[in-house]
Amino acid sequence: MCKHRVPLGSPDVRHFINEIVIDEESDVDHNGAYKSHFEMYYDAMQALGASTNQMDQCLQKLQKGEDVLSVIDGLSIPAYVKNFTRFNFELIEERKPHKIAAAFTFGRENVIPDMFMGILSEIQTQSKEDLKGLRYYFQRHIELDGDEHGPLALKMIDQLCHSEKDWKEVQSVAYQSLMLRKQLWDGIFEEIKSVKSVLV
Repeated sequence: MCKHRVPLGSPDVRHFINEIVIDEESDVDHNGAYKSHFEMYYDAMQALGASTNQMDQCLQKLQKGEDVLSVIDGLSIPAYVKNFTRFNFELIEERKPHKIAAAFTFGRENVIPDMFMGILSEIQTQSKEDLKGLRYYFQRHIELDGDEHGPLALKMIDQLCHSEKDWKEVQSVAYQSLMLRKQLWDGIFEEIKSVKSVLV
C-alpha cells in the first residue's frame, strides 16, 4: 500500500535544510568538480600527505552497515575527538529537530567563520600547491556559514522552538556544543605543541 507523504513543518525550515544539504553534499571544489565538503577535506588531507587511515577505516565500517557510535568507539583517536563526535551523533539519534539545530547553529555555523578566518590568514600567504585545496575548503565554509547559513540557522531555531522547554534545551545543547568544540581545539593545540617540541 502506497503511503502518501504530506508537507510537514515550516516551509522555510524545509527550504533551509534542502539548501544546506545541497551545499554540504554537492558543492563545487577548487577544480570545478562536484564534491561534498567531507570529500574536499579528505582530498586536502591527502594533498598535504596527512594520514587518512582512521577516516578510511571509519568509512569502510559504515559502508558495511555498522552502527556509527560503535564505529566511533572503536577508532584509535583521542578522547576529545570521540566526545565531540559522539555528542553530535547522539543528538541526531535523539531525533529532536530543535536540539539538532542548536548544535548545528551554535556549535558550528556561528563559530566556524571566525575560527577558519584565523587559520586561513596564517596559510593564505603560502603559495604551496598542496595547500590549495585546504585554503579553498576554509574559504567555502567562511562564505557559506558566515553569509548564508548562520543567519538562516538562527531563524530555523526560532521556528523549531514551540515552548519554554524547547528553548531551555536549545540553550543546554548550545553550551555543550561550544564546550566540546573548545575541548576539541584545545586538544589539537596541545598535540601541535607536543609535535613542535619534539621537532625542536
